[in-house]
Amino acid sequence: MSELVFLLEEESAAALLETFLPRILCDDVTVRTIVFEGKSDLAQNAARKIRAYQNPGARFLILTDQDRDPDCEKVKRRFLEECQKSGRAERCVVRIACRELETFYLADLNAVATALDCPDIEGKQDRRAYRNPDSLTGPSVLLAQLTEGHYRKVSGSREIGRYLDIENHRSASFRNFVGAIRRLQDELLAI
Repeated sequence: MSELVFLLEEESAAALLETFLPRILCDDVTVRTIVFEGKSDLAQNAARKIRAYQNPGARFLILTDQDRDPDCEKVKRRFLEECQKSGRAERCVVRIACRELETFYLADLNAVATALDCPDIEGKQDRRAYRNPDSLTGPSVLLAQLTEGHYRKVSGSREIGRYLDIENHRSASFRNFVGAIRRLQDELLAI
């Protein structure tokens, strides 16, 4: 069975994937999400979950936030080490959302405006602050302010996932995330 397993640090990422993945993956790929209780729980238990996973052909994608850590590569290395410990590192990919998952949303304010019924924010995408959202500090706070409280982590992520532009290139971390999903799907379909 072609199975793509997402190991996630929070429920809002699972909510995003629920509506976003059907738009990017073919029906031949089964998706499973495993949600942890934050980044530390994910770091402590990812290797064990991957090692114990019953489908030997599954592919794994770990998605976590960079948060306040100044070194994105350090965060990624930490999770790649966990993949090595699992014994299945060749089937794992790690992707880091620069700062927070909400960076993906700030890269596509049209999607946010449509999903959350906030038409006033569509025109703000061309402002300098939103042209490179990966560099923003506190994206979740900024998104809540921008939407005047309409954004809620789980329900907002689910709704925004329906409209995110798959080809959006304003966020390098989003582009890398989408690229990793496509590569893993290709690997699974080639088996």
